[in-house]
Order: sequence, then C-alpha cells, then structure tokens
Amino acid sequence: MSQTSVSDQQIQDKLSRVRHLILDVDGVLTDGRLYFDNQGNEQKTFHTLDGQGIKMLQRSGVAVAIITGRRSALVEKRAHDLGITRLIQGREDKYTAFLELFDREPYSLEQIAYVGDDYPDLQLMTRVGCPIAVPNAAQPVLERALFVTERGGGMGAVREVCDRIMHAQGTFEAALAPYIAQ
Repeated sequence: MSQTSVSDQQIQDKLSRVRHLILDVDGVLTDGRLYFDNQGNEQKTFHTLDGQGIKMLQRSGVAVAIITGRRSALVEKRAHDLGITRLIQGREDKYTAFLELFDREPYSLEQIAYVGDDYPDLQLMTRVGCPIAVPNAAQPVLERALFVTERGGGMGAVREVCDRIMHAQGTFEAALAPYIAQ
C-alpha cells in the first residue's frame, strides 16, 4: 500500500475503525538509538507527549499494546506507568507475538493499527488495517504504510497517531476536556 495512493478520507475511515493500537519501541517510542553506560546499563529516552497521548487514547476506548524485538526493564516500567498491560518483549516474530496477545479475544485485523519503523515490523504492517510508519523508517516500511507521521520516533510520533485516531473517532474533544479550565 503506497501512502501516496490513499486519500485523507480513506485514512480517516480506517482510523475511525481502530480499536487496538500496537507499538514498536526502538525507533517508534524512542529515537531508535541505543544508549549504554560503561557498566553496560541500557538507557532509553521516551517523550512525554507520547505518554500523554497513549493515556488519553486508552481512556477514549482504544487499547494499546507493545511488541518489541528487544528486552528491557525500562520498557516494562514505561508500559506499567502508562497502564499498558499488553506487552511482549524480545520477539522478532511480531506476527506470532500478536497472535499470542489476541489468542483469547476476538478481533478484526481492520481494527488494528500498528506503528513501526524497521523490517521486523513488516510482519504486522502488511496484515493490519492501519499500518503506520515514522519518517525515519526503512524504505520498505515507508512504502507499505497507510501514512507516515510528521514527527519522528521518540519525538512525539505516537502522540500524533493517538490524536489522529481520536479525531477520526470523534473522541478528541472529550479526551481533552479534563485539561481545559471551565
């Protein structure tokens, strides 16, 4: 699916049906760089905009999950802090991991959005109804995305996706209301 062949209305229609948002971590929730100190401890940087967007999206009724190829206690903590209970780490075979996440729940692939940036993400991106890429993604990922975010991975791309889903579903204003003085 080439992003240039899809109209804004088609994107809106697909986003309006999303019930589950699945995220990759490195390159999507982070900028993709891996940081290690001299003792070998890993460090990751997450953007607060993404976190707030995830919380608002979940409150609007869209479930959020994470499937990532690497294992990290930092990712587990971040998921916990954001109320994400569906987390699979250390899995390059993301489609099989996806099937495990949804093995006891009915779903339609048309209701799944996935945000990715690299080749292992294609396993899900080529199956779900709403494949999304970040601008720094590998070319084959960009070519198969329904749309590409304006913001980069780890720089608010996930927030952008969350906001677009809520706008398409007509839930954005209600999600924003608690933050606006009355």
